Amino acid sequence: MTLNLCVLTPNRIFWDSKVKEIILSTNSGQIGILPNHAPIATAVDIGILRICLNDQWLTMALIGGFARIGNNEITILVNDAEKGSDIDPQEAQQALEIAEANLRKAEGKRQTIEANLALRRARTRVEAINVIS
Repeated sequence: MTLNLCVLTPNRIFWDSKVKEIILSTNSGQIGILPNHAPIATAVDIGILRICLNDQWLTMALIGGFARIGNNEITILVNDAEKGSDIDPQEAQQALEIAEANLRKAEGKRQTIEANLALRRARTRVEAINVIS
């Protein structure tokens, strides 16, 4: 039995196919979804989506949103998504270093919050590359 996974960003249908299992980063931690999972709606955190497809695990970096699970259908609406295999490791590492430097230089509450979010996004992209399946 499979699940139909659809990942949507504001600009496009990012992913739409049958999968065996996913592991999703939510605001309350990671959850695993298998066929016949109980229906839920949840907030999606900045984090990694792991997808089991043809007995291999793929990773995606997700940048916050919502997910709805029910009747073996998973719909994930996110601000942005990127496949781990499409991320340039050098660019991601450089973005992480810049985000860390910006956080150190941040002044005031707003700059600190924005720098923390940029750092979380950069860490997620690096993690999506480095996940061992």
